[in-house]
Amino acid sequence: MAEITDFDALRRAMAENSEQPEGPARNARAEQLLAEAEKLDIPLAVIEALGHQLKVYNYSSEKDKMFVPFARLLRMWDERPEDFDDYETHSLHWVFKWMSVGMLDQPHIPLASIEKWLGEMEHRYRLAGHSERAVRSAEFSVAAHIGDLARAERAYAAWLAADRDRMADCHACELHGQGTWQVRRGRDADALALWEPVLAGEYSCAHEPHTVLASSLTPLLRLGRVEEARANHLRGFRLVRPMESMRGAYADHVEFCALTGNEARGLELLAERPAYFTDTGHPRSRLDFMAVVTLLMDRLTGLGLGERRVPGPAGRTWTARELAAHARAEAMELAERFDRRNGTSYVGDRVRARMAQRPLVERLALGVRTVRPGPAPVAAPPAPQVPAEPDLAALLAEARRLSDTLRPHALEAWAAVAQAARDADLEPRDRAEIADHEAMGLGPDGVELFERAAALYAEAGDPGEALAARARGAYVRALGGAVDAAEAMVASLYDEVLALYADEATGVRQTASVVMSRARILMRRVHEDTAGPAARAALTEAEQAVREVLALVDGRAGDEVRLAARAAEARAMLAELAAHAGDAGRAAELFRRAAAEYVAAGLPWFAVEYEVQVAALAHSAGDLAGSERALRAALEHGGPYVEPIGRAQLHLQLAEVVGGRGEAVEAAEHALEAAHWADEAGEGGTLGAWARQQLGGFLLRQGRYAEAAEVLESALADLSAETHGDGAVVQARWWLGDCLGELGEHRAAAEHRLRAADVARHWPEQQDHATLAHLAAESLSNAGLTDEAEQAYARAGELWRALGNPQFLVRSLRARGWLALRGESGAESARQLMTDAVRACEQALESAPDPVARDQLTGELGNTHRQFGDLLARSAAEEAEDDVIRAAFEAALVQMDRAAALFGMLGADGLHGRTGAELAAGWLETDLGRPAEAAARARAVLAAYEGTGDDDETAQARRAEATQMLQATQADT
Repeated sequence: MAEITDFDALRRAMAENSEQPEGPARNARAEQLLAEAEKLDIPLAVIEALGHQLKVYNYSSEKDKMFVPFARLLRMWDERPEDFDDYETHSLHWVFKWMSVGMLDQPHIPLASIEKWLGEMEHRYRLAGHSERAVRSAEFSVAAHIGDLARAERAYAAWLAADRDRMADCHACELHGQGTWQVRRGRDADALALWEPVLAGEYSCAHEPHTVLASSLTPLLRLGRVEEARANHLRGFRLVRPMESMRGAYADHVEFCALTGNEARGLELLAERPAYFTDTGHPRSRLDFMAVVTLLMDRLTGLGLGERRVPGPAGRTWTARELAAHARAEAMELAERFDRRNGTSYVGDRVRARMAQRPLVERLALGVRTVRPGPAPVAAPPAPQVPAEPDLAALLAEARRLSDTLRPHALEAWAAVAQAARDADLEPRDRAEIADHEAMGLGPDGVELFERAAALYAEAGDPGEALAARARGAYVRALGGAVDAAEAMVASLYDEVLALYADEATGVRQTASVVMSRARILMRRVHEDTAGPAARAALTEAEQAVREVLALVDGRAGDEVRLAARAAEARAMLAELAAHAGDAGRAAELFRRAAAEYVAAGLPWFAVEYEVQVAALAHSAGDLAGSERALRAALEHGGPYVEPIGRAQLHLQLAEVVGGRGEAVEAAEHALEAAHWADEAGEGGTLGAWARQQLGGFLLRQGRYAEAAEVLESALADLSAETHGDGAVVQARWWLGDCLGELGEHRAAAEHRLRAADVARHWPEQQDHATLAHLAAESLSNAGLTDEAEQAYARAGELWRALGNPQFLVRSLRARGWLALRGESGAESARQLMTDAVRACEQALESAPDPVARDQLTGELGNTHRQFGDLLARSAAEEAEDDVIRAAFEAALVQMDRAAALFGMLGADGLHGRTGAELAAGWLETDLGRPAEAAARARAVLAAYEGTGDDDETAQARRAEATQMLQATQADT
């Protein structure tokens, strides 16, 4: 830490401290700097140090400390105003607003003192000649805080009517305050209309759009604009996360989580900021925070999670129920202090209303990974309810209806029958059906129960159903791996049922059940025997068995849902066999028919797996439109019956297909759904990470960089080379680096690009490695890390040379030239690197393989000469001797002429490049004292754009610059 020996050193130290993160460390440094300023014995130094201290206090959790330095500043102003320069005079009046509103946030300051201070502010502003706009804004804040709504409306109108001047808050802050009032008055849509310019980036400041994004969340939810609310949460939380002073906005994000079924994310947010529970320097934001903590903890308790461990104030462990009681007590005690000071119940009433809110959305998918704190809701419609005193006959009738029509939850209905009939004396047929369906629910473990059911069916006088039950048992044996035993068993059952059917001793339904079980077992054999004569024989035998099913049931189903389902399943089996034999077209056609038959039978959920098969076959055949149609049909047909993991897979596949045809918005919606359902299925770290990676990419393509960054960071927490492949990890870091670069977070962008490049350097193909190294160099340069950027560009250049990519080799050399000019190596090294870039491009142009490559390289060489000229002119600014400067300008002019000539060779494609070089040359001619030559160049540019329409922005800019140049040359002559 440099010693403060003079005023300039103090100013540098204060500037450096201003760039540090908000918090106690920055505040402590400001206090040290004030002590150093006092040693300099310069009044303005003390004034600036006090102003710096006041500012860092205001943007921290220690806002209560800012009143002392302000009081001292005001006393110094009253005693010796001449010690203040123009900037500090403006600053002193500016922070009057901080004091007025800041006093409201401290319940120990009497309301009378605040009103007195408001009058003082009005008096001093009037003396200084300032508009009353800031005064009326401050008065509005006082009235709105205490609940004097009539006065607040008057002050609000006066605030908007007064002229804006230098003392008015920035547009962004004013719009935030105005919108907040509209929300307070129940006008959510009006608030959002006011906030739109801030949300769109038209207005911004140190704390905006941070607070507008946070304030917009609940109004958007109330209006049903949930997609915008989700986007604003992801964008806004990223902004407030590193800023200690934004506890109130942070609380809005916790509230959003509590109101959207994202309680787990709310807990994560609390865990990130433990100090927010105890920081006392800003009581009003602490009140906001404790109120939403209460809301969140009450929500968890209401979900039956009151005993869950949650993050809370340090020093002990907390359950949700305990923290709810603690936070409520803290919030109400703070509210009571404000109300006692204000003489109203307004603050307490609003806090109680905030804590009593109910969720506005059951579960809003965010795209970032959060684990549901409670059990997920059942995906399918609810199972039949068992009455408190069940009517066994009614339960039996309902169970038979569900199973006969293949409805979901038929097995649950039979389980309810079994429970109700535990002590009942049932007929053999009833007991057979109970055992049969219990066996179905056990899978391979149900073999013995199937035999029990068969015996009971036989006892009930239904030999066909007895054979069917045993056949089902044989099939589950095959599922358990005993295919040979199952095949032998079903062969005899098959013969027996056909004999019974021929003698009309059983029906089509029972016979079809046995024949289908045999076909299923033979299909298992097909999947086991993968090659050779045995495989061909298995294929033939299975196809024959499937066709027997169709011969038995096709066209005979009528209203019999089970028989229709048998036909559809058989059709799907033929599709599998066609695919197994390599006939993908036939397979797709049969899968489509099977799906259509299920839908026609009123069983659309059974069609899902076959639509998925159609999608896969279409995708393999390059029919992306067909794949998309099938996936959409699968989602439509599956409805609520598809399990969460199935929904996740369908949405993820559809996201990839839709994204592949450039529809990034819809693709992002499907990827978001995929991530949500993967989390619901407990697969957030596997399939969910894939979905988040894709979602981040689609958001990036839409230019939604902050949202994409949040999602990609969440994905990277789970993505691993072992599970997802290193390509997925590299792509996620690549995209994240792009997002961070757009957001101005260049150091972080460089880190992710370098980590991605480190993985890609081991790949056989080095194109990605070279690209990532180049991008990392750009980020390092933008972050001001000159030496590191030089090394990265040099590495990228080596890779581009090895890959035979002269264009990017040249670009890396040019970039190194500019870095050299900024760094210690200086102008000579910069000129040499630019010379190397010119030489490399010329050599590549000589051996260009075709006209397209020659044109590309010609343009690249033109850009290189243009940049070389700019660099030479820039380097001349560092010289002291006129002759040296003139020589540098002459050399730069040569480069500009070469650039213009090269761009001219490209015709219309090089027009903008040529005119840009001509104008740069014209300004050099002006600097060299040759106005006539500069004017000639300007006229040439104007002539080049004759007849060009106004829709070409570059042409308009070139014409404007050429006109400016002509005017400048005329003044010189």
